[in-house]
Amino acid sequence: MGRDDEQVDPMEIDCQQKLQVEASTAVPEGFNADYLRVYYGKLFPYGDFFKWLCYGNDGKHPGCDQSYVGRREFSFTLENDIYLRFQSFDSASELESSIKEKCPFKIDIGPVYSVDPAKRHAYAQSGNNVFVPVERELIFDIDISDYDDVRYCCSGADVCLDCWPLMTIAIKILDTSLRDDFGFNHILWVYSGRRGVHCWVCDSRARKLSNEQRAAVADYFRVYKGGENALKKVSLAGPVLHPFLAQSYTDVLESFFEDKLLLSQQLFASEDRCQKILDLIPDENVASELHDKWQRNRSTSISKEDVNAARWKQLKTTLQSGKHKGLRRCVEEIVFLYTYPRLDMEVSKHMNHLLKAPFCIHPKTGRVCVPIDPNNCEDFDPTAVPTLSQLLGELNAASFQTDSENSK
Repeated sequence: MGRDDEQVDPMEIDCQQKLQVEASTAVPEGFNADYLRVYYGKLFPYGDFFKWLCYGNDGKHPGCDQSYVGRREFSFTLENDIYLRFQSFDSASELESSIKEKCPFKIDIGPVYSVDPAKRHAYAQSGNNVFVPVERELIFDIDISDYDDVRYCCSGADVCLDCWPLMTIAIKILDTSLRDDFGFNHILWVYSGRRGVHCWVCDSRARKLSNEQRAAVADYFRVYKGGENALKKVSLAGPVLHPFLAQSYTDVLESFFEDKLLLSQQLFASEDRCQKILDLIPDENVASELHDKWQRNRSTSISKEDVNAARWKQLKTTLQSGKHKGLRRCVEEIVFLYTYPRLDMEVSKHMNHLLKAPFCIHPKTGRVCVPIDPNNCEDFDPTAVPTLSQLLGELNAASFQTDSENSK
């Protein structure tokens, strides 16, 4: 797929493979195997991490599935881009020992298979074709780079506090719907370490969804169709908005667009940006009328904030006035295009997809893939997430202080 936060189809790569990488993928200063060894030796939360993936199948009570966690796939990307697939572990100590020994630059989590993935060849040789994924969290992957056509502060993997709120909005929209519309309760949001967020829906019901059911859930959220040549990039089917979309619009999207995004992204600050929005109006006469108004008012000395607000108000009033039949929905379509979550649909649809584990260190930023509290997601600052070198600095400082106190 070509993205650092994504994986090659997990069914196509076997146990070890040297990946082809470009020179630009060199790790940042402060990220190396020696630093990782200290992190894995002192800070990685093995116990809680393993307990999460056991879902109670830890052998401590009658009726649990003793083989459950041993059928889960782990994938390690080692230094020099050596890719280890189909690793499996029966205990937290076994997982810890392997991570400390191999010191993976990245850890990915796959599905729970019908048999131990490390022993899949033995089953294949016996003629029993039983190696299939049987359980996996429902996952969502959202990258800020997928919003490049509607953000002007950054592009690609770059992110700042002006465009990161798009990720905050995605968390709010999806988390609310997953709980209210689908009844899921155990939802983990994780910062990807660089340019986006990952969502793990961990309810037993979610983990047992088929690929077809996962696709149906993903399609429920799909509004953005994308594509450079697409005439219409969002689809709001029906004469009225679906209740989920209507609630998202009134509770979150409209106010975010008008109160924050208009100014933070300067959506009407240039001729090109204005024209991009005008191109979304299907009636060329109306679009031309608005364009002429804005051109006549160019010489007016008002602030950037007032320019963006004034032009949006003019557009909104014109389209919702009732004079132009069929254009009221266009206002909603513009807001959805600029604010609504954009999912990597394939990640959600297929049970066998790999996804980067929480508490990994992103190899290109050195940042920890930390959980995000959806109830306070607007307070999350990706630029303040601790890096590997910062953590080691804190460890060294704490060790120095302890040594100093002991020497007194």
